[in-house]
Amino acid sequence: MKLVIGLGNPGRQYENTRHNVGFKVIDKLSEELAIPLDRQKFNGIYGIGHISGEKVILLKPLTYMNLSGECIRPLMDFYDISTEEIVVIYDDLDLPTGKIRLRSKGSAGGHNGIKSMILHLGTQEFNRIRVGIDRPINGMKITDYVLGTFTQEDMEGINEAINYSAKACEDWIQKNFVQVMNEYN
Repeated sequence: MKLVIGLGNPGRQYENTRHNVGFKVIDKLSEELAIPLDRQKFNGIYGIGHISGEKVILLKPLTYMNLSGECIRPLMDFYDISTEEIVVIYDDLDLPTGKIRLRSKGSAGGHNGIKSMILHLGTQEFNRIRVGIDRPINGMKITDYVLGTFTQEDMEGINEAINYSAKACEDWIQKNFVQVMNEYN
């Protein structure tokens, strides 16, 4: 069983913010794989499907970014999913807008959603896809920046990154993560 997690914040006011790029990838996968997000439990919304004989869960935690682990851990326990069988997609300030980077482990790098996951999973060793949103300029506060929307000029790169991230997740369903990482990095 594979679990694909997109991090973000619930609510219309956050829908198109930089911080919700993980949710956007899950929405794309839901559409591409025909897995409706029709279940609500564990403080999250998710869907279950079968792809090439593999059971796949798509998850959007509804706990708000900083408490993401509070949703993820109980769902993993309920479905008996190991950390090797998850991938989490989230925004990253340290990558240029629209670039993606796959990693199989690492620190939170200041990302509160990942800090929450590390706290609740008890490890830094889980697969991740970081989607670049770049850093703010002109002294803008980080919180204002990540909760802001993309500029029109950034949208093309972000849409490509969302599509590319979704494709990497689809490939991971049938291949090991290291192989997918080598293909996409």
